[in-house]
Amino acid sequence: METRIIIAGAGGQGILFLGKTITQAGMIEGKHVTWYPSYGAEMRGGTANCTVILSDEMIGSPVVQTPDILIAMNRASLEKFQPSLKKEGLLFFDSSLINGVALRNAVIPVGVPATKIADTIGDTKAANMVMLGALIAETGLLEKASFDALFSVPPASNGNKAAGINKNSLLEGMRYLENKKSSHC
Repeated sequence: METRIIIAGAGGQGILFLGKTITQAGMIEGKHVTWYPSYGAEMRGGTANCTVILSDEMIGSPVVQTPDILIAMNRASLEKFQPSLKKEGLLFFDSSLINGVALRNAVIPVGVPATKIADTIGDTKAANMVMLGALIAETGLLEKASFDALFSVPPASNGNKAAGINKNSLLEGMRYLENKKSSHC
């Protein structure tokens, strides 16, 4: 099985970090992985995207032209990459930043108010991790335990606060989608 993902947004939204985190979790689970970043020279505020491939077999190329999953963190990225999403592909988008946009009929939209949820947690920069939690809850593509391993930092470490925020944000994203699913049953 191979899953091809494009993650896109603006510089400063943690797009590349989100891709690296998915890739690292895939490695923990023994999958073959690629992570291919692309970003503008202006960095923060400019465009940023990356491709991630998770596979049970060797990967021939890191290039993704028709992703199975698109994660769009801003409107410009949604408009740019939605046309390439495969038929019946999953389209995750930050519904607190993207609204009133035309979505293709042949995709499965998953709106997550990631920035709003991250803001209630106390750090809007963690919207990427909220979206990661939603991805895990919706797809089961990776195990939550793999991220627990990534976000476990010794208490005396300076990265402990960021790891705690990331882990909490991931859990909130999972909770949001699980609650959304249970309310539709």
